[in-house]
Amino acid sequence: MIASIEGEIESVDDGRVQVRVGDLVYELLVPAVDLMRLAASVGERTRFHTLHYLENQGNGASYWPRLIGFASPNDRAFFELFTTVKGVGNKKALRALQLPIPVVAEAIANADKSTLQTLPEIGKKMAETIIHELKDKVNRYLGANAIVEAKPSDAPNARIANEATLILVQLGEQRATARALVERTLKADSTIATTDELVSGALRLRELG
Repeated sequence: MIASIEGEIESVDDGRVQVRVGDLVYELLVPAVDLMRLAASVGERTRFHTLHYLENQGNGASYWPRLIGFASPNDRAFFELFTTVKGVGNKKALRALQLPIPVVAEAIANADKSTLQTLPEIGKKMAETIIHELKDKVNRYLGANAIVEAKPSDAPNARIANEATLILVQLGEQRATARALVERTLKADSTIATTDELVSGALRLRELG
């Protein structure tokens, strides 16, 4: 098994990266979310953490070896988990993962079907299946600032923070920015007790910069 490859990126095209390692050039498939970053790194030396598999050709008449390259072992581990869902093969997962892994993991943890359905090839039924199968398995992939939907036993602030973040996203904020605004607002005013108060406070904070 090839666990990692380090070499110079020669080209990035159509979901594939050509990487030169000495006299050899390897072709790696990569998640959609990494394509722009890698395209800007042509000519640079980069390490990929790889997954090696055989791709079925001609209804099983032959198999081609394929390499998938990831930015980190954590991304590779999430991909392996994601493809355990029935109906999500390697090629489909590569196209679907257009958002950073922590964002996808947070959507799964929060049963956020709307975010999952923004991913290519992920419809309502598939989003529901992904949530059902992975909801309790993605905590290790959440970002440091992730807000997971509160359970009844959680503190009230966790619930309103999640609700306020979702509202800010609906109003056009990027998810990471919305999370940061909510956290800063709660830190600045510990008396906030409702979602409306939190959203209003976050919007005021945004105006102040």
